[in-house]
Amino acid sequence: MEDSKLILYGGPDPVELLQDRSLGQMIANELRVHPDNIGLIDPVLEVQLTYRQILEKSILVATALTELGIKKSDHVAIISENSLEYCFALLGSIFAAVPVALLNPDYLEAELEHAIKLSQPRAIFVSPNALEKTAKVLNKIKLDARIILFGDHPNGAASVSNLIRFTNLLARGTIPGDSYTPEPVDVGTHVALIVLSSGTTGLPKGVQLTHANIMTTVAHSKEAGKLLELPDQLVTLTVTPLFHVVAGVGFINMVTNNCRCVLLPRFDVHLFLDSIQKYKVNIMTVVPPLMVFLAKHPIVDNYDLSTLMTLLCGAAPLSKDIEDRVRDRLGVAFIRQGYGMSETTLGVLMQTGFENKSGCVGKVRMGQWVKVINPENGKILGPNQRGELCFKGSLIMKGYLGLESAIDQDGWLHTGDIGYYDEDEDFFIVDRIKELIKYKGFQVPPAELEAILLEHPKLKDAAVIGIPDERVGELATAFVVRKDDAEVSAEEIIKFVADRVSTQKQLYGGVRFIDDIPKTASGKILRRELRELAKNTRSKL
Repeated sequence: MEDSKLILYGGPDPVELLQDRSLGQMIANELRVHPDNIGLIDPVLEVQLTYRQILEKSILVATALTELGIKKSDHVAIISENSLEYCFALLGSIFAAVPVALLNPDYLEAELEHAIKLSQPRAIFVSPNALEKTAKVLNKIKLDARIILFGDHPNGAASVSNLIRFTNLLARGTIPGDSYTPEPVDVGTHVALIVLSSGTTGLPKGVQLTHANIMTTVAHSKEAGKLLELPDQLVTLTVTPLFHVVAGVGFINMVTNNCRCVLLPRFDVHLFLDSIQKYKVNIMTVVPPLMVFLAKHPIVDNYDLSTLMTLLCGAAPLSKDIEDRVRDRLGVAFIRQGYGMSETTLGVLMQTGFENKSGCVGKVRMGQWVKVINPENGKILGPNQRGELCFKGSLIMKGYLGLESAIDQDGWLHTGDIGYYDEDEDFFIVDRIKELIKYKGFQVPPAELEAILLEHPKLKDAAVIGIPDERVGELATAFVVRKDDAEVSAEEIIKFVADRVSTQKQLYGGVRFIDDIPKTASGKILRRELRELAKNTRSKL
């Protein structure tokens, strides 16, 4: 029996906000509340769209998907940089109740092949940059899927079969009047989003987030907004790629909470700062490297960022020093950290007060339970005892697509993260069992890089760890053992890996040559020993 006194509960969810028959219905209802408010801004194209226009474009996508014969039981995917079209495709898919996989457009061919095999989409929305790569993968794996192209492609579009342009797709859709209601679903089981989350065993897993998962986080935001004196319409800025759970779910959260969303297609220093100044941004979700930029870069002083009220920081730990520097420099009233993962929809721990303890990531959120367990025997631990964090509740994923999930038979998600809570029930994260490397908020699994390194003909063994870096979080660093004293350079190894993985997974921490990889008797890599070694040696680059 579990010791229930040591299980912390965040209180009930705001049930009155969770009565809609689908996430799509919730979104459509909210878009109709303030139809003439500006809801989306592309600062590059200088296009501003009202909530009415967002709703109409999304309905056109939903009805066109139905006209193409795509059903609730199918999947679609989006492989694109941030764009207005991305938003319509995302919301339209949700309206049609078709689960949508959000895939990284920077995936190399092998990574994209795995993601498409996993999600099995019948239609794929792609940007011009991802078109040829996507078509090549579909041809290779013989998957019959419609490609829907955002924008235009100067070379490859004519040669790609089964292609329809996004503008032509919209022309196939219809708007059945103000009475349009998105498809109803069983909100507790029907999947809305599939996001890719890396694990320590190698290839990314497809995290299935249900309609109820996302409806709940929307309801939490509405409830929190009741406690604050807010302007008539908050202005938020999205710079994180929409395929990342923070941005994808965050965007849905913002448009259902009457926010004016400034959507950056890419990160550019001047565009980022100019957009905050020009559109008077109030709130942003950021990652620690961006906080370092705001704290230290001299160019920040050239812009008026005084409208910023709240910064929500997640994806990796944020130092107290950087938090204080940003607050002092920009005068931001609230800087709030949280803890979450793809498997928890968004944050399951969140700071709520004005002043927070150094290193604290907050308290457990509404509708969630948390316990800290001894990872060796499962015993529940009390205050100030370090163990694995486990959660269950309304924000926890349905499971991994086609795989065993990390949810046990009692409904607990085992995070693989080590932490503790104090007497005030404030939580602190101190270590990871999973050993994922966090680079600019992205998860980089060491096992995936190690498998690639072991394919190198001149290497006998390899291990990868993350070395802390203030600017980006952690740098993937390889320790390698040469095969029979073979001649191979660090540069050669770095290029070998770079040719096989996307940008965020490369060996930015360099390569270090050692005689043996330290391991346990059972063969598990002793990464702590490698971290100590890294502190005392210099890279041979």
